[in-house]
Amino acid sequence: MIFAEALGLAGVGALAGVVSTVVSLASVVSYPALLAFGLSPLSANVTNTVALLFTGLGAAAGSRPELAGQGRRVLRLGWVTALGGATGALLLLLTPSQLFEVIAPWLIAAASLLLIRPPRLGVLAGDLEAERGWPVRAALFAVAIYIGYFGAAGGVLMFAVLTAVLDQSPVRVNAVKNVVSALANGVAAVGFAIFGPVQWSAALPLAAGFLVGGWLGPAIARRLPGQSLRVVAAVCGLLVALKLGIDVYR
Repeated sequence: MIFAEALGLAGVGALAGVVSTVVSLASVVSYPALLAFGLSPLSANVTNTVALLFTGLGAAAGSRPELAGQGRRVLRLGWVTALGGATGALLLLLTPSQLFEVIAPWLIAAASLLLIRPPRLGVLAGDLEAERGWPVRAALFAVAIYIGYFGAAGGVLMFAVLTAVLDQSPVRVNAVKNVVSALANGVAAVGFAIFGPVQWSAALPLAAGFLVGGWLGPAIARRLPGQSLRVVAAVCGLLVALKLGIDVYR
């Protein structure tokens, strides 16, 4: 890959990293860019997943104020998403992706609507018992499978689940979302790096951009007023659902 292409992918990665940490839609930016650079759909998917690991690293570094005191929560939820990401990656390597392509627009649209007025998963929402309950773990596991398998707007789904159970500000929920989503993505990335058709000449500059964008994104999210982070993520998610729906069903 020539220098200009690598620089272009780094710039795409930086933009996608910011978009990922703020409104959970990195792949909407990075995946089409990889296709435009000549990668096949499967190669673009796995290359994007590998590079996305660095968004999580950057976001964790940039979200230290919001993550303060949430280390145990991240560990408690993160092992569930890591297992889900591994399951999704295995499914992608062994099966065609048509099923998730068909249901993805509906999943993303539903999650986006839930962000506008999030429900509470049980009367103990926000308490430790609610976080440890099987409904929450099942929901996180299912979303993590989606992230490892297909991934488009998976962060919106994860944000919706966490918003429904964590009784705290959207910025702090978003910080947790960035890390536990990165764990799901990271486990899938390891599998793809070993067994998938990763285009490393594209993955490396994209990853460098993701790292920078992931670090910058939390500072932007921190400055969004009140509940606007949820509303912005919901609107963007609905637009992505509409676009995916048109592509699949037309």
